[in-house]
Amino acid sequence: MNFAMAAKPSGCAAFKWPVDRERALLSAADPTELASGAELPAPPATAIALSLRPGADAALPTPPERASAPDRFAGFVRIRQVEKAGLYTIALASGGWVDAVQNGHLLKPAEFSGATDCEGLRKLVRYRLAAGDLTLQFSGVGANAIRFAIVPAD
Repeated sequence: MNFAMAAKPSGCAAFKWPVDRERALLSAADPTELASGAELPAPPATAIALSLRPGADAALPTPPERASAPDRFAGFVRIRQVEKAGLYTIALASGGWVDAVQNGHLLKPAEFSGATDCEGLRKLVRYRLAAGDLTLQFSGVGANAIRFAIVPAD
């Protein structure tokens, strides 16, 4: 038996940091439902179910960092005011990519973590955000909607 393989975490334990808060948000029954291009005054305290468009029709404000296959979906949401600068976690319930855009520039992720076998949570991406306007762009998604949450990192 290979003990290195046996000791490797799986499921939700495979993430680099605890994910209970993000999983609870993403699995809640009442997400905020939005269409791509919607605008919010501030990051919501609930998960968001964002309807997406075919990638070629998504009209993302900024070209995404990663190109995606033509049969994938994309979309975006604007958040008018991130109140406090700091490290934020974007949690995705399914596969895809998220770009954070501030002042017209793509931000580089500070950290990311993923697991394919954690029910209700697929990926976490952390960005260091400035206070002010934020656009979150989603691309490379295999379905016409994605559920996500944005929370300050602990």
